[in-house]
Amino acid sequence: MLQSICFCFPGVTEEIKLFEHLCFNVGGKTFLFTYPDGVPPSASFKVPAEDFEEIISKEGLEPQPYVARYKWVLARDISSLNLKEWEHYIKQSYNIIAAKLPLKVKKDIGL
Repeated sequence: MLQSICFCFPGVTEEIKLFEHLCFNVGGKTFLFTYPDGVPPSASFKVPAEDFEEIISKEGLEPQPYVARYKWVLARDISSLNLKEWEHYIKQSYNIIAAKLPLKVKKDIGL
């Protein structure tokens, strides 16, 4: 489900990082970390700084250890969010990361 959402956006690639995390990138920068082999499967995404506290107060979401200061949120169980919520958070994370890419990279991937 998360993979199909990610590939709706231009320039998305996937790779394994940190030995076991399936990551989705735009312009070489990760916008979604997943741990599909975890029990339960989990995923992390970036959120706007101004929304961070509100989002981590929701059931099933918490600050991502080590990178929470950069406003990354962890869903310890991907089933804690429904499809519409995942579409929203993944798109938001993609847009935050894509906005910071150099102009040349944006142009190369059609942004």
